[in-house]
Amino acid sequence: MIRTPLRPLARVLKARETGEDPSVIEKENLRLRHEAMADRSRARAESRLLLLGAAFALAFGTIGVRMSTLAASMPEEPRVVDSGNPIIGQRADIVDRNGRILATNLATHALYAQPHQMIEPERAARELAQIFPDLNEERLLKDFTGARKFVWVRRQISPEQLQQVHDIGSPGLLFGPREMRLYPNGPIAAHVLGGASYGREGVSSAEVIGVAGIERRFDDLLRDPANEGAPLELSLDLTVQAAAEEVLAGGMALLNAKGAASIIMDIHSGEIISLASLPDFDPNNRPPVLTTGDQSDSPLFNRAVQGVYELGSTFKIFAVAQAMELGLINPATMIDTTGPLTFGRQRIRDFHRMDPAMTATDVIVESSNTGTARIALQIGGQRQKDFLADLGLTEPTLIELSEAPSGRPLLPPRWGEVNTATISFGHGISTSPLHLAQAYAIIANGGTRVTPTLLRRDAAQVGPRVMRPEVAQRSVDMLRQVVTRGTASMGEVAGYQVAGKTGTADKPKANGGGYYDDKTITTFASLFPASDPQYVVVVTLDEPVESAGDDPRRTAGWTAVPVAAEMIRRVAPLMGIRPQIEPTVQASVTLSSN
Repeated sequence: MIRTPLRPLARVLKARETGEDPSVIEKENLRLRHEAMADRSRARAESRLLLLGAAFALAFGTIGVRMSTLAASMPEEPRVVDSGNPIIGQRADIVDRNGRILATNLATHALYAQPHQMIEPERAARELAQIFPDLNEERLLKDFTGARKFVWVRRQISPEQLQQVHDIGSPGLLFGPREMRLYPNGPIAAHVLGGASYGREGVSSAEVIGVAGIERRFDDLLRDPANEGAPLELSLDLTVQAAAEEVLAGGMALLNAKGAASIIMDIHSGEIISLASLPDFDPNNRPPVLTTGDQSDSPLFNRAVQGVYELGSTFKIFAVAQAMELGLINPATMIDTTGPLTFGRQRIRDFHRMDPAMTATDVIVESSNTGTARIALQIGGQRQKDFLADLGLTEPTLIELSEAPSGRPLLPPRWGEVNTATISFGHGISTSPLHLAQAYAIIANGGTRVTPTLLRRDAAQVGPRVMRPEVAQRSVDMLRQVVTRGTASMGEVAGYQVAGKTGTADKPKANGGGYYDDKTITTFASLFPASDPQYVVVVTLDEPVESAGDDPRRTAGWTAVPVAAEMIRRVAPLMGIRPQIEPTVQASVTLSSN
């Protein structure tokens, strides 16, 4: 900035020449300088005030916008975040459809050691080995006298064990609070619940994580603090589940079966009321996974969901139902049942001698392989495959279990004519018992698709239509006659009008070299009551033998059917279904005068 002199020489000289006072010039210039300085200070202050006002306006505007946003949003409880302890130890309960506890939490303690604080490590190791016989005293002593400063002794201990460790009196033995997963009903519904274990662990808490079943499938939901501990409600009925497992275990023992599975499903809502697989296990003490051999031999294997088997003649109703849907036959259509049918080196024959021709209904009632195969050949391979897909028999089920994707049906690589024939009576295709329950539920539900679920629902499912209602009703009528006069005569339960179909399939050899002559998979897929179907019941037995007679019997009519009938007899009253007396045809009476 260039400063103007207060006494410019030119003006002073000129003022002296004219007789003016030069000091007046100095005063005038000084006044002008002060005024300029004041103007600059004022401008600077005004700009600062403007900037400060803009900042305040922006701040209050932001606050106003935020307050408006909060006022328009839904109220939400604040969440407490503990950055120092990120382990979430709390886990929600799992309950059945009536609110009864299936899985819950139990407060317990973990035991750990800080060896550098121990006074008598030898005595501590010796007495701990006495309290916990599974611990090795030499290993404990080595840990306590080595260089380690922290040693886990037990992940969880009982209150009695805690007191015994207290009595040791060692300052280096410490306890950490935590929760353990408790299954108060033991092995009941074990394959549905799965089990839980510890994930991340600390001395003051531990993360409980699901390792299988529902516990693993809904692990994030069960551990989410936002749910505020709300229990996960399943569709299972604990009382029905316990009764079904008891009957299934009794049948398995009586028939010397290697394994068994059963499913009880609501045909309208798709709710699984009971799902059992034997042998089972106690999720409180979950056994280790097999590292060698066949995984299906492990009690952890869920036969109802993971096990895929050839389910035999239970598939015959699908072929007949599709043929009726296509208008190719009706229940009274005569079907050629002469045999055998020959496809190259393969022959299809019936289990016992059949009439050379019988109605479509009798093909189901008498369980004719040749008759069903001829019906399937009329349908054709591609249409058969599409129909089975509509029934959900070609893809894994969508049930809410972590193991469900592994239960993928086994389909032939090439769907030729011989495959079309054999698949019509349940050979050459392997599915799980749950797949079969779903398909039978579609028939019982008037022909609309229903998806099995383990979560409780209060409304019926409205799925796509697979077959016309009249076709579904005719199929139910045929299945009813299988029980009243066919291969499932032992399946009749007084008052409950059971309908269903038997299935016996030779068990394939493990190395893929054909089938066993003396080992079968037997299945009875049923629904009740036939007059107004409500539930589907599927029972499958692995290698059963009925040996009460002179010759061993391995067919479903002698094995799976009686077990399913007893199960229905036990569980139907528990589910609130009243027995009904079927109307009988009155004998004719002739009125004559006296």
